[in-house]
Amino acid sequence: MKHRIDFSVKGHFHKHLLTRCSIRSAVCRTLNAEGIQDPCEISVLLTDDEEIRSINSSFRSVDKATDVLSFPNSELLPGAFSSEDCEFNNDTGRFILGDIVLSVPHCETQAKEYGHSFYREIRYLTVHSVLHLLGYDHMDEGEMKKAMRTREKLIMGEGQ
Repeated sequence: MKHRIDFSVKGHFHKHLLTRCSIRSAVCRTLNAEGIQDPCEISVLLTDDEEIRSINSSFRSVDKATDVLSFPNSELLPGAFSSEDCEFNNDTGRFILGDIVLSVPHCETQAKEYGHSFYREIRYLTVHSVLHLLGYDHMDEGEMKKAMRTREKLIMGEGQ
């Protein structure tokens, strides 16, 4: 049984189908890289800066738009996934990892700033966010941030 990504969209965006394909690919690549064989599910909201700002303000008390937000369903240990620590969805037969919110306009702007494609930016932010769902963090400049950045580079194919 494969992983499931449930998409919802708030706003009108071009590149919609390819954006979903890029996200699906990045989710699967990240879960595979982390050695996760159990079928999992993730919800992804594609939205605009206004909506992500509202969500960021409500849940993190940060009143500004951002590129991506991650809402893990469980507290997992990075690099040590255990399905026993996850809620199971009996309806889908999958383990629930959490929710990702992506601001499409923010991603477009960042892609231009960093000089790479919109789809590369979407893939990177998805990898980043899935790692958050799996317990990785980067709130300080310590080992956790270093471990997360190392995993991101490896999954994106930049760690060789």
